[in-house]
Amino acid sequence: MQTSKEVVKNAVEFNTPDRMPTTWRRTGGGDVGWLSWNQTGTGDNRLKNTFDEWGCGWERTDVPNMGQITYHPLENWDNYSSFKFPDPDNPEFFRGIEERANSCDESKYIFAGIFMLLFERLHGIRGFENLLEDFYLEREKIEELADRIVEFDLRIIENINRLCPNKIDALNFTDDWGTETALMVNPKLWNEFFKPRYKKIFDRCHEYGWHVWMHSCGRVNEIIEPLIEIGCNALNLLQPRALGIEEIGKQFAGRICFETTCDIQHTLPFKSPAEIEEEAQMLIKFWGTGKGGFVLGNYGDIAAIGTKPESIDIMFEAFQKNDRWKNRV
Repeated sequence: MQTSKEVVKNAVEFNTPDRMPTTWRRTGGGDVGWLSWNQTGTGDNRLKNTFDEWGCGWERTDVPNMGQITYHPLENWDNYSSFKFPDPDNPEFFRGIEERANSCDESKYIFAGIFMLLFERLHGIRGFENLLEDFYLEREKIEELADRIVEFDLRIIENINRLCPNKIDALNFTDDWGTETALMVNPKLWNEFFKPRYKKIFDRCHEYGWHVWMHSCGRVNEIIEPLIEIGCNALNLLQPRALGIEEIGKQFAGRICFETTCDIQHTLPFKSPAEIEEEAQMLIKFWGTGKGGFVLGNYGDIAAIGTKPESIDIMFEAFQKNDRWKNRV
């Protein structure tokens, strides 16, 4: 029987896992664990207002969630000369990480994460509308800012690897790119501006033997091919209906690993148990292959998507029941 680490690696690398791996949080993280550095993230979600290490101001309502950025520290380019970039070598970012690394369950597949890796960090700092205009009106400035963010990310990865050698299996990061119907930017712009910058980050991860594991919401079909080209190993996609289950499977199954779940907007909140199981069967069939390429995930905040716990249980059982890899090795 394969260990959790082995079953995830085999799924990602299409090396025939002996069951379906899972990142299921309700079961203690399933087959994965996390090695955290001291990134602020969104800050203390119990507070109405917080600031992250980039100076972005987060605001929350009475509804418990991560909130959203309402203060963009570089909303005005006039502030650029005085903008304080976070120091990726700040020892406070890594205080305690070696101890946490040594206490990790070595049988599990271990993620290191960077929250808001590039695109999300750019519009967090500048504001979304400002950023979209910058690509055409302030190209030199936004390229310099993007490069500074990439330099930060690379140095964080280098420091984690230096302090915790041979402990990390993948970089896990977030950058939401899709609306319900299309990419947020022109695909040509994405390829010109973002593809080479992502490649720098992905290449560094691969130098250290890490996989690259990306989360992105919405219909991101147009960037899956270029992500494969630059070495993305796994995609976390939680809106399979927006993407097209059969469409994505026909184009990309066997070429990149998918971490997914039944659709968090169209299926889990509204569909019957039979319909949930039918979608689980479709995802396994079209997005996985006999050699792997499929990881079962879930959404961490079921209240935010209007889903009942029993629907999550039904989904989990449906995926387990239809596990095409179990006992095949």
